[in-house]
Amino acid sequence: MNNQRVVTGSIGASYMRPRIVAFIPAHNEEKSIRDCLAGLGDQLLPNNVELDVFVIADNCTDRTKEKAELAGDEFDLNVKVLVTEGNKQRKVGALNTAWKKIYGDTLDLYNTTLTKYQQLYKESIKAILGMDADSRLAPKALINLWEDLMTSRNIGGVMAKYTMRMPKKKSSLSKDDVHYEEKLASGEYGGPIARWWTHQQKQDMASWLLDLQYHGGSTYVLGGQATLFRPEALQNIVEENKLDGPWQNDSDVEDMLLTWQLQKSNWKTLISPGARCFVDSMRSYHTYREQRNKWKSGTVDLLTNGNLDVRTKHKGKLWRSQIKTLCDLLIRLLFVLLLSAALATDQFYWSWLWIIPIALASVLNIMLAVKTPMHRPIDVILAGLLISPEIYLWVNLITFGQVWMERLAANKKDGWANQYNAENGKTRSKLGQGILTGFAFTGMIVVLCIYFRDYLTSPSVQQAIYPYLMNGWILLTYLTIYQSLYMFYQIWTLRKRIEA
Repeated sequence: MNNQRVVTGSIGASYMRPRIVAFIPAHNEEKSIRDCLAGLGDQLLPNNVELDVFVIADNCTDRTKEKAELAGDEFDLNVKVLVTEGNKQRKVGALNTAWKKIYGDTLDLYNTTLTKYQQLYKESIKAILGMDADSRLAPKALINLWEDLMTSRNIGGVMAKYTMRMPKKKSSLSKDDVHYEEKLASGEYGGPIARWWTHQQKQDMASWLLDLQYHGGSTYVLGGQATLFRPEALQNIVEENKLDGPWQNDSDVEDMLLTWQLQKSNWKTLISPGARCFVDSMRSYHTYREQRNKWKSGTVDLLTNGNLDVRTKHKGKLWRSQIKTLCDLLIRLLFVLLLSAALATDQFYWSWLWIIPIALASVLNIMLAVKTPMHRPIDVILAGLLISPEIYLWVNLITFGQVWMERLAANKKDGWANQYNAENGKTRSKLGQGILTGFAFTGMIVVLCIYFRDYLTSPSVQQAIYPYLMNGWILLTYLTIYQSLYMFYQIWTLRKRIEA
Protein backbone atom coordinates (compact mmCIF):
# COMPACT_ATOMS: atom_id res chain seq x y z
CA MET A 1 0.00 0.00 0.00
CA ASN A 2 1.17 3.57 -0.50
CA ASN A 3 1.13 4.59 3.18
CA GLN A 4 3.44 2.02 4.71
CA ARG A 5 5.49 3.21 7.64
CA VAL A 6 8.30 1.06 8.96
CA VAL A 7 9.88 2.42 12.13
CA THR A 8 13.12 1.06 13.57
CA GLY A 9 13.58 1.60 17.29
CA SER A 10 16.77 1.81 19.32
CA ILE A 11 16.49 -1.86 20.27
CA GLY A 12 16.25 -2.89 16.65
CA ALA A 13 12.52 -3.67 16.66
CA SER A 14 10.64 -2.95 13.44
CA TYR A 15 6.92 -2.37 13.20
CA MET A 16 4.15 -0.64 11.25
CA ARG A 17 1.24 1.40 12.49
CA PRO A 18 -1.83 -0.77 13.22
CA ARG A 19 -4.37 -0.94 10.43
CA ILE A 20 -7.75 -2.17 9.29
CA VAL A 21 -7.79 -3.86 5.90
CA ALA A 22 -10.99 -3.97 3.81
CA PHE A 23 -11.68 -6.79 1.32
CA ILE A 24 -14.23 -5.80 -1.35
CA PRO A 25 -14.98 -8.46 -3.99
CA ALA A 26 -16.39 -6.76 -7.09
CA HIS A 27 -17.69 -8.57 -10.18
CA ASN A 28 -18.74 -6.00 -12.82
CA GLU A 29 -19.53 -3.36 -10.17
CA GLU A 30 -18.55 -0.21 -12.07
CA LYS A 31 -21.90 1.38 -11.16
CA SER A 32 -21.68 0.81 -7.42
CA ILE A 33 -17.99 0.69 -6.44
CA ARG A 34 -17.61 4.48 -6.21
CA ASP A 35 -20.48 4.75 -3.71
CA CYS A 36 -19.04 1.88 -1.65
CA LEU A 37 -15.62 3.58 -1.47
CA ALA A 38 -17.25 6.95 -0.76
CA GLY A 39 -18.74 5.37 2.37
CA LEU A 40 -15.29 4.23 3.47
CA GLY A 41 -13.93 7.70 2.80
CA ASP A 42 -16.52 9.09 5.26
CA GLN A 43 -15.37 6.87 8.13
CA LEU A 44 -13.81 8.05 11.34
CA LEU A 45 -10.81 5.85 12.16
CA PRO A 46 -9.56 4.89 15.62
CA ASN A 47 -6.56 6.88 16.86
CA ASN A 48 -3.30 5.91 15.13
CA VAL A 49 -5.06 3.24 13.04
CA GLU A 50 -4.85 3.30 9.24
CA LEU A 51 -7.20 1.90 6.62
CA ASP A 52 -6.14 -0.02 3.52
CA VAL A 53 -8.64 -1.15 0.90
CA PHE A 54 -8.28 -4.15 -1.39
CA VAL A 55 -10.80 -4.15 -4.23
CA ILE A 56 -10.83 -7.52 -5.99
CA ALA A 57 -11.95 -6.93 -9.59
CA ASP A 58 -13.17 -10.49 -10.10
CA ASN A 59 -13.48 -11.71 -13.71
CA CYS A 60 -14.67 -8.24 -14.70
CA THR A 61 -15.63 -7.28 -18.23
CA ASP A 62 -16.42 -3.65 -17.36
CA ARG A 63 -14.50 -0.69 -15.87
CA THR A 64 -14.61 -1.79 -12.22
CA LYS A 65 -10.81 -1.57 -11.85
CA GLU A 66 -10.60 1.91 -13.34
CA LYS A 67 -13.59 3.21 -11.33
CA ALA A 68 -12.13 1.84 -8.10
CA GLU A 69 -8.76 3.49 -8.69
CA LEU A 70 -10.39 6.83 -9.54
CA ALA A 71 -12.60 6.65 -6.43
CA GLY A 72 -9.58 5.82 -4.28
CA ASP A 73 -7.88 9.00 -5.44
CA GLU A 74 -11.08 11.02 -5.09
CA PHE A 75 -11.72 9.98 -1.48
CA ASP A 76 -8.05 9.86 -0.44
CA LEU A 77 -8.13 6.13 0.27
CA ASN A 78 -5.24 3.67 0.09
CA VAL A 79 -6.80 1.46 -2.58
CA LYS A 80 -5.13 -1.54 -4.14
CA VAL A 81 -7.01 -3.27 -6.97
CA LEU A 82 -6.39 -6.98 -7.40
CA VAL A 83 -7.48 -8.46 -10.74
CA THR A 84 -8.58 -12.08 -11.02
CA GLU A 85 -9.00 -14.01 -14.24
CA GLY A 86 -10.56 -17.44 -14.50
CA ASN A 87 -11.67 -17.50 -10.89
CA LYS A 88 -14.33 -20.25 -10.70
CA GLN A 89 -15.16 -19.79 -7.02
CA ARG A 90 -16.82 -16.39 -7.46
CA LYS A 91 -17.01 -14.37 -4.24
CA VAL A 92 -15.17 -17.01 -2.20
CA GLY A 93 -12.28 -17.07 -4.66
CA ALA A 94 -12.12 -13.28 -4.75
CA LEU A 95 -11.98 -12.96 -0.96
CA ASN A 96 -9.34 -15.66 -0.66
CA THR A 97 -7.28 -13.90 -3.37
CA ALA A 98 -7.01 -10.85 -1.09
CA TRP A 99 -6.26 -13.07 1.89
CA LYS A 100 -3.40 -14.85 0.09
CA LYS A 101 -1.99 -11.52 -1.06
CA ILE A 102 -1.31 -10.69 2.59
CA TYR A 103 -0.97 -13.99 4.40
CA GLY A 104 0.65 -16.02 1.64
CA ASP A 105 -0.56 -18.85 -0.56
CA THR A 106 0.00 -22.27 0.98
CA LEU A 107 -0.54 -23.87 -2.44
CA ASP A 108 2.17 -21.79 -4.13
CA LEU A 109 5.25 -24.03 -4.29
CA TYR A 110 7.57 -21.16 -5.23
CA ASN A 111 6.57 -18.43 -2.79
CA THR A 112 5.86 -19.95 0.61
CA THR A 113 7.93 -17.55 2.74
CA LEU A 114 6.85 -13.96 3.36
CA THR A 115 9.41 -11.21 2.97
CA LYS A 116 10.32 -9.09 6.00
CA TYR A 117 8.08 -6.29 4.77
CA GLN A 118 5.16 -8.68 4.15
CA GLN A 119 5.57 -10.10 7.64
CA LEU A 120 5.58 -6.63 9.18
CA TYR A 121 2.53 -5.66 7.14
CA LYS A 122 0.67 -8.81 8.20
CA GLU A 123 1.47 -8.18 11.87
CA SER A 124 0.17 -4.62 11.59
CA ILE A 125 -3.33 -5.80 10.59
CA LYS A 126 -5.63 -5.71 13.61
CA ALA A 127 -8.97 -6.16 11.82
CA ILE A 128 -10.28 -7.27 8.41
CA LEU A 129 -13.44 -5.71 7.01
CA GLY A 130 -15.38 -7.86 4.56
CA MET A 131 -17.73 -5.80 2.38
CA ASP A 132 -19.88 -6.15 -0.71
CA ALA A 133 -19.27 -3.69 -3.52
CA ASP A 134 -22.91 -2.57 -3.50
CA SER A 135 -22.92 -1.77 0.24
CA ARG A 136 -22.23 1.56 1.96
CA LEU A 137 -21.26 2.05 5.59
CA ALA A 138 -23.05 4.76 7.50
CA PRO A 139 -20.78 7.43 9.05
CA LYS A 140 -19.00 6.18 12.21
CA ALA A 141 -19.96 2.58 11.39
CA LEU A 142 -16.34 1.44 11.13
CA ILE A 143 -15.25 2.87 14.47
CA ASN A 144 -18.35 1.33 16.10
CA LEU A 145 -17.43 -2.06 14.63
CA TRP A 146 -13.84 -1.59 15.84
CA GLU A 147 -14.87 -0.71 19.38
CA ASP A 148 -17.24 -3.69 19.52
CA LEU A 149 -14.56 -6.06 18.19
CA MET A 150 -12.01 -4.82 20.72
CA THR A 151 -14.37 -5.27 23.66
CA SER A 152 -13.17 -8.81 24.28
CA ARG A 153 -10.32 -11.02 23.08
CA ASN A 154 -12.64 -13.90 22.12
CA ILE A 155 -14.81 -11.93 19.67
CA GLY A 156 -14.11 -13.30 16.20
CA GLY A 157 -16.36 -11.03 14.16
CA VAL A 158 -18.89 -8.19 14.48
CA MET A 159 -21.53 -7.48 11.85
CA ALA A 160 -23.15 -4.14 11.09
CA LYS A 161 -26.93 -3.84 11.14
CA TYR A 162 -28.24 -3.87 7.57
CA THR A 163 -30.88 -1.60 6.11
CA MET A 164 -32.06 -1.83 2.50
CA ARG A 165 -31.74 1.41 0.55
CA MET A 166 -35.11 2.66 -0.60
CA PRO A 167 -34.97 3.65 -4.30
CA LYS A 168 -36.15 7.15 -5.12
CA LYS A 169 -39.49 7.51 -6.86
CA LYS A 170 -39.19 6.81 -10.55
CA SER A 171 -41.91 9.40 -11.15
CA SER A 172 -39.60 12.13 -9.80
CA LEU A 173 -37.36 11.69 -12.85
CA SER A 174 -38.08 13.94 -15.79
CA LYS A 175 -38.19 12.07 -19.07
CA ASP A 176 -36.67 15.16 -20.66
CA ASP A 177 -33.54 14.65 -18.56
CA VAL A 178 -30.70 13.80 -20.96
CA HIS A 179 -29.42 11.34 -18.32
CA TYR A 180 -32.84 9.70 -17.82
CA GLU A 181 -31.87 6.25 -19.10
CA GLU A 182 -28.53 6.36 -17.29
CA LYS A 183 -30.14 7.30 -13.95
CA LEU A 184 -32.79 4.63 -14.38
CA ALA A 185 -30.17 1.96 -15.10
CA SER A 186 -28.14 2.98 -12.04
CA GLY A 187 -30.76 1.46 -9.73
CA GLU A 188 -31.09 4.70 -7.77
CA TYR A 189 -34.73 5.03 -8.85
CA GLY A 190 -37.59 2.57 -8.84
CA GLY A 191 -41.33 2.26 -9.36
CA PRO A 192 -43.99 1.41 -6.75
CA ILE A 193 -43.38 -2.35 -7.00
CA ALA A 194 -39.61 -1.97 -6.50
CA ARG A 195 -40.18 0.31 -3.51
CA TRP A 196 -42.73 -2.13 -2.04
CA TRP A 197 -40.31 -5.06 -2.36
CA THR A 198 -37.58 -2.98 -0.76
CA HIS A 199 -39.68 -2.15 2.28
CA GLN A 200 -40.73 -5.78 2.78
CA GLN A 201 -37.08 -6.81 2.83
CA LYS A 202 -36.27 -3.92 5.20
CA GLN A 203 -39.01 -5.03 7.58
CA ASP A 204 -37.94 -8.68 7.32
CA MET A 205 -34.34 -7.72 8.11
CA ALA A 206 -35.51 -5.49 10.98
CA SER A 207 -37.50 -8.38 12.47
CA TRP A 208 -34.47 -10.67 12.30
CA LEU A 209 -32.13 -8.09 13.85
CA LEU A 210 -34.55 -7.27 16.66
CA ASP A 211 -34.93 -10.94 17.52
CA LEU A 212 -31.17 -11.55 17.63
CA GLN A 213 -30.52 -8.45 19.72
CA TYR A 214 -33.28 -9.38 22.16
CA HIS A 215 -31.48 -12.69 22.73
CA GLY A 216 -28.09 -11.13 23.41
CA GLY A 217 -26.79 -10.00 20.01
CA SER A 218 -25.14 -13.29 19.01
CA THR A 219 -25.68 -14.16 15.34
CA TYR A 220 -25.49 -17.38 13.34
CA VAL A 221 -24.38 -15.49 10.23
CA LEU A 222 -21.86 -12.67 9.92
CA GLY A 223 -23.21 -11.20 6.71
CA GLY A 224 -20.77 -10.53 3.91
CA GLN A 225 -22.22 -7.04 3.32
CA ALA A 226 -20.20 -5.55 6.22
CA THR A 227 -18.44 -7.55 8.94
CA LEU A 228 -15.28 -6.74 10.85
CA PHE A 229 -13.20 -9.85 11.64
CA ARG A 230 -10.35 -10.47 14.02
CA PRO A 231 -7.43 -11.75 11.85
CA GLU A 232 -6.41 -14.34 14.44
CA ALA A 233 -9.90 -15.85 14.25
CA LEU A 234 -9.73 -16.19 10.45
CA GLN A 235 -6.22 -17.64 10.68
CA ASN A 236 -7.54 -20.10 13.26
CA ILE A 237 -10.15 -21.31 10.74
CA VAL A 238 -7.50 -21.70 8.03
CA GLU A 239 -5.22 -23.76 10.25
CA GLU A 240 -7.89 -25.92 11.92
CA ASN A 241 -9.57 -26.84 8.65
CA LYS A 242 -6.38 -27.02 6.56
CA LEU A 243 -7.62 -24.39 4.09
CA ASP A 244 -5.79 -22.00 1.78
CA GLY A 245 -8.16 -19.19 2.82
CA PRO A 246 -10.90 -18.61 5.44
CA TRP A 247 -13.80 -18.67 2.98
CA GLN A 248 -15.02 -21.96 1.52
CA ASN A 249 -16.93 -22.80 -1.64
CA ASP A 250 -18.72 -25.78 -0.04
CA SER A 251 -21.91 -23.80 0.51
CA ASP A 252 -24.03 -21.15 -1.23
CA VAL A 253 -23.94 -19.26 2.09
CA GLU A 254 -20.19 -18.95 2.60
CA ASP A 255 -20.65 -16.27 5.26
CA MET A 256 -22.86 -18.55 7.36
CA LEU A 257 -20.44 -21.47 6.98
CA LEU A 258 -17.56 -19.26 8.15
CA THR A 259 -19.63 -18.05 11.12
CA TRP A 260 -20.41 -21.61 12.21
CA GLN A 261 -16.73 -22.51 11.95
CA LEU A 262 -15.84 -19.53 14.14
CA GLN A 263 -18.42 -20.57 16.73
CA LYS A 264 -17.15 -24.15 16.63
CA SER A 265 -13.70 -22.78 17.52
CA ASN A 266 -15.24 -20.83 20.44
CA TRP A 267 -15.09 -17.39 18.82
CA LYS A 268 -18.03 -15.07 19.52
CA THR A 269 -19.98 -13.72 16.53
CA LEU A 270 -21.99 -10.60 17.32
CA ILE A 271 -24.18 -7.84 15.89
CA SER A 272 -22.99 -4.30 16.49
CA PRO A 273 -25.68 -2.22 18.25
CA GLY A 274 -24.37 1.02 16.71
CA ALA A 275 -22.89 0.29 13.27
CA ARG A 276 -25.18 0.44 10.26
CA CYS A 277 -24.65 -0.53 6.64
CA PHE A 278 -26.93 0.34 3.73
CA VAL A 279 -27.35 -2.42 1.16
CA ASP A 280 -29.21 -2.87 -2.10
CA SER A 281 -32.41 -4.89 -2.15
CA MET A 282 -33.89 -7.27 -4.68
CA ARG A 283 -36.48 -5.14 -6.48
CA SER A 284 -38.60 -7.72 -8.27
CA TYR A 285 -40.31 -11.02 -7.48
CA HIS A 286 -37.91 -12.96 -9.68
CA THR A 287 -34.63 -11.58 -8.31
CA TYR A 288 -35.92 -11.80 -4.74
CA ARG A 289 -36.94 -15.44 -5.19
CA GLU A 290 -33.57 -16.43 -6.63
CA GLN A 291 -31.68 -14.68 -3.83
CA ARG A 292 -33.82 -16.20 -1.08
CA ASN A 293 -33.71 -19.59 -2.75
CA LYS A 294 -29.90 -19.43 -2.54
CA TRP A 295 -29.95 -18.29 1.08
CA LYS A 296 -32.55 -20.79 2.28
CA SER A 297 -31.14 -23.75 0.35
CA GLY A 298 -27.70 -22.95 1.77
CA THR A 299 -29.13 -22.84 5.30
CA VAL A 300 -30.96 -26.14 4.86
CA ASP A 301 -27.81 -27.69 3.42
CA LEU A 302 -25.78 -26.64 6.46
CA LEU A 303 -28.47 -28.01 8.78
CA THR A 304 -28.73 -31.39 7.06
CA ASN A 305 -25.32 -32.01 5.49
CA GLY A 306 -23.39 -34.35 7.75
CA ASN A 307 -20.27 -34.06 5.58
CA LEU A 308 -19.72 -30.47 6.73
CA ASP A 309 -18.26 -30.73 10.21
CA VAL A 310 -19.70 -27.49 11.54
CA ARG A 311 -22.09 -26.58 14.29
CA THR A 312 -23.68 -23.51 15.81
CA LYS A 313 -25.34 -22.86 19.13
CA HIS A 314 -28.18 -21.38 17.07
CA LYS A 315 -28.97 -24.72 15.41
CA GLY A 316 -32.07 -25.24 17.54
CA LYS A 317 -33.25 -21.73 16.69
CA LEU A 318 -32.81 -22.40 12.98
CA TRP A 319 -34.74 -25.67 13.18
CA ARG A 320 -37.54 -23.93 15.11
CA SER A 321 -37.65 -21.34 12.33
CA GLN A 322 -38.04 -24.13 9.75
CA ILE A 323 -40.83 -25.70 11.83
CA LYS A 324 -42.59 -22.34 12.20
CA THR A 325 -42.48 -21.79 8.44
CA LEU A 326 -43.86 -25.30 7.88
CA CYS A 327 -46.62 -24.47 10.37
CA ASP A 328 -47.41 -21.24 8.48
CA LEU A 329 -47.67 -23.24 5.26
CA LEU A 330 -49.86 -25.98 6.77
CA ILE A 331 -52.23 -23.47 8.38
CA ARG A 332 -52.84 -21.68 5.10
CA LEU A 333 -53.17 -24.80 2.97
CA LEU A 334 -55.44 -26.45 5.54
CA PHE A 335 -57.58 -23.32 5.87
CA VAL A 336 -58.05 -23.03 2.10
CA LEU A 337 -58.92 -26.73 1.81
CA LEU A 338 -61.34 -26.75 4.75
CA LEU A 339 -62.99 -23.47 3.75
CA SER A 340 -63.48 -24.71 0.19
CA ALA A 341 -64.98 -28.02 1.36
CA ALA A 342 -67.20 -26.30 3.93
CA LEU A 343 -68.56 -23.76 1.43
CA ALA A 344 -69.07 -26.40 -1.26
CA THR A 345 -71.11 -28.63 1.09
CA ASP A 346 -72.88 -25.71 2.83
CA GLN A 347 -71.33 -26.48 6.23
CA PHE A 348 -69.43 -23.27 6.94
CA TYR A 349 -69.95 -21.55 10.30
CA TRP A 350 -68.25 -18.31 11.35
CA SER A 351 -66.59 -18.04 14.77
CA TRP A 352 -65.57 -14.72 16.28
CA LEU A 353 -62.62 -16.45 17.93
CA TRP A 354 -60.91 -16.34 14.54
CA ILE A 355 -60.48 -12.60 15.04
CA ILE A 356 -57.87 -13.19 17.79
CA PRO A 357 -54.97 -14.47 15.59
CA ILE A 358 -55.83 -11.87 12.93
CA ALA A 359 -55.70 -9.07 15.51
CA LEU A 360 -52.43 -10.37 16.96
CA ALA A 361 -50.91 -10.56 13.47
CA SER A 362 -52.04 -7.00 12.74
CA VAL A 363 -50.56 -5.61 15.98
CA LEU A 364 -47.30 -7.51 15.45
CA ASN A 365 -46.83 -6.29 11.90
CA ILE A 366 -47.65 -2.69 12.83
CA MET A 367 -44.98 -2.81 15.56
CA LEU A 368 -42.45 -4.29 13.13
CA ALA A 369 -43.28 -1.68 10.49
CA VAL A 370 -42.86 1.15 13.00
CA LYS A 371 -39.53 -0.25 14.23
CA THR A 372 -38.23 -0.60 10.66
CA PRO A 373 -35.76 2.23 9.94
CA MET A 374 -37.06 4.99 7.66
CA HIS A 375 -40.53 3.47 7.27
CA ARG A 376 -43.33 5.23 5.39
CA PRO A 377 -46.94 5.75 6.57
CA ILE A 378 -48.24 3.56 3.72
CA ASP A 379 -46.00 0.72 4.92
CA VAL A 380 -47.54 0.86 8.41
CA ILE A 381 -51.07 0.94 6.98
CA LEU A 382 -50.49 -2.04 4.67
CA ALA A 383 -48.83 -3.92 7.52
CA GLY A 384 -51.83 -3.32 9.81
CA LEU A 385 -54.24 -4.49 7.12
CA LEU A 386 -52.05 -7.62 6.70
CA ILE A 387 -51.91 -7.08 2.93
CA SER A 388 -48.16 -6.69 2.53
CA PRO A 389 -47.13 -9.26 5.18
CA GLU A 390 -49.41 -11.95 3.73
CA ILE A 391 -48.21 -11.48 0.14
CA TYR A 392 -44.59 -11.46 1.29
CA LEU A 393 -45.15 -14.54 3.45
CA TRP A 394 -46.68 -16.51 0.57
CA VAL A 395 -43.64 -15.77 -1.58
CA ASN A 396 -41.40 -17.10 1.19
CA LEU A 397 -43.61 -20.15 1.69
CA ILE A 398 -43.27 -20.98 -2.01
CA THR A 399 -39.49 -20.69 -1.66
CA PHE A 400 -39.55 -22.84 1.48
CA GLY A 401 -41.48 -25.60 -0.30
CA GLN A 402 -39.22 -25.48 -3.35
CA VAL A 403 -36.03 -25.62 -1.27
CA TRP A 404 -37.13 -28.64 0.76
CA MET A 405 -38.42 -30.51 -2.31
CA GLU A 406 -35.06 -29.95 -4.02
CA ARG A 407 -33.26 -31.06 -0.87
CA LEU A 408 -35.31 -34.24 -0.53
CA ALA A 409 -34.80 -34.95 -4.23
CA ALA A 410 -31.04 -34.28 -3.86
CA ASN A 411 -31.36 -31.77 -6.70
CA LYS A 412 -28.44 -29.36 -6.20
CA LYS A 413 -28.55 -26.07 -8.11
CA ASP A 414 -26.00 -23.29 -8.53
CA GLY A 415 -27.58 -20.61 -6.36
CA TRP A 416 -24.96 -17.96 -7.18
CA ALA A 417 -25.41 -18.44 -10.93
CA ASN A 418 -29.21 -18.35 -10.68
CA GLN A 419 -29.17 -15.13 -8.63
CA TYR A 420 -26.64 -13.44 -10.92
CA ASN A 421 -28.59 -14.39 -14.07
CA ALA A 422 -31.82 -13.08 -12.52
CA GLU A 423 -30.24 -9.76 -11.52
CA ASN A 424 -28.85 -9.30 -15.03
CA GLY A 425 -32.12 -10.14 -16.79
CA LYS A 426 -30.85 -13.42 -18.28
CA THR A 427 -33.79 -15.36 -16.83
CA ARG A 428 -37.46 -14.51 -16.52
CA SER A 429 -40.03 -14.98 -13.78
CA LYS A 430 -42.88 -17.47 -14.14
CA LEU A 431 -45.06 -15.45 -11.76
CA GLY A 432 -47.53 -14.43 -14.47
CA GLN A 433 -47.98 -18.01 -15.65
CA GLY A 434 -48.44 -19.16 -12.06
CA ILE A 435 -51.11 -16.53 -11.33
CA LEU A 436 -53.01 -17.36 -14.53
CA THR A 437 -52.84 -21.07 -13.76
CA GLY A 438 -54.09 -20.44 -10.23
CA PHE A 439 -57.02 -18.34 -11.42
CA ALA A 440 -57.91 -20.92 -14.07
CA PHE A 441 -57.82 -23.78 -11.55
CA THR A 442 -59.86 -21.82 -8.99
CA GLY A 443 -62.40 -20.86 -11.64
CA MET A 444 -62.76 -24.47 -12.74
CA ILE A 445 -63.36 -25.63 -9.13
CA VAL A 446 -65.97 -22.90 -8.58
CA VAL A 447 -67.83 -23.84 -11.78
CA LEU A 448 -67.84 -27.53 -10.84
CA CYS A 449 -69.09 -26.75 -7.33
CA ILE A 450 -71.96 -24.64 -8.73
CA TYR A 451 -72.83 -27.31 -11.32
CA PHE A 452 -72.89 -30.12 -8.72
CA ARG A 453 -74.28 -28.00 -5.85
CA ASP A 454 -77.40 -30.12 -5.32
CA TYR A 455 -75.29 -33.25 -4.97
CA LEU A 456 -72.62 -31.63 -2.77
CA THR A 457 -75.22 -30.22 -0.36
CA SER A 458 -77.23 -33.44 -0.12
CA PRO A 459 -77.48 -34.97 3.41
CA SER A 460 -75.50 -38.07 2.43
CA VAL A 461 -72.51 -36.07 1.18
CA GLN A 462 -72.67 -33.69 4.14
CA GLN A 463 -72.68 -36.59 6.60
CA ALA A 464 -69.74 -38.23 4.79
CA ILE A 465 -67.68 -35.03 4.74
CA TYR A 466 -68.57 -33.77 8.25
CA PRO A 467 -66.13 -35.94 10.31
CA TYR A 468 -63.21 -34.92 8.10
CA LEU A 469 -64.19 -31.26 8.38
CA MET A 470 -64.44 -31.47 12.16
CA ASN A 471 -61.05 -33.19 12.54
CA GLY A 472 -59.51 -30.71 10.12
CA TRP A 473 -60.87 -27.69 11.99
CA ILE A 474 -59.65 -29.14 15.29
CA LEU A 475 -56.14 -29.62 13.87
CA LEU A 476 -56.23 -26.10 12.41
CA THR A 477 -57.32 -24.74 15.80
CA TYR A 478 -54.33 -26.31 17.56
CA LEU A 479 -51.92 -24.99 14.94
CA THR A 480 -53.48 -21.54 15.15
CA ILE A 481 -53.20 -21.52 18.97
CA TYR A 482 -49.50 -22.34 18.64
CA GLN A 483 -48.99 -19.53 16.15
CA SER A 484 -51.00 -17.10 18.26
CA LEU A 485 -48.88 -17.83 21.34
CA TYR A 486 -45.73 -17.30 19.26
CA MET A 487 -47.05 -13.97 17.94
CA PHE A 488 -47.90 -12.88 21.47
CA TYR A 489 -44.34 -13.73 22.50
CA GLN A 490 -42.97 -11.65 19.59
CA ILE A 491 -45.17 -8.70 20.55
CA TRP A 492 -43.92 -9.00 24.14
CA THR A 493 -40.28 -8.91 23.02
CA LEU A 494 -40.85 -5.91 20.75
CA ARG A 495 -41.88 -3.79 23.71
CA LYS A 496 -38.18 -3.34 24.53
CA ARG A 497 -36.37 -0.27 23.23
CA ILE A 498 -34.10 -2.07 20.80
CA GLU A 499 -33.37 -0.52 17.42
CA ALA A 500 -33.38 -2.61 14.26
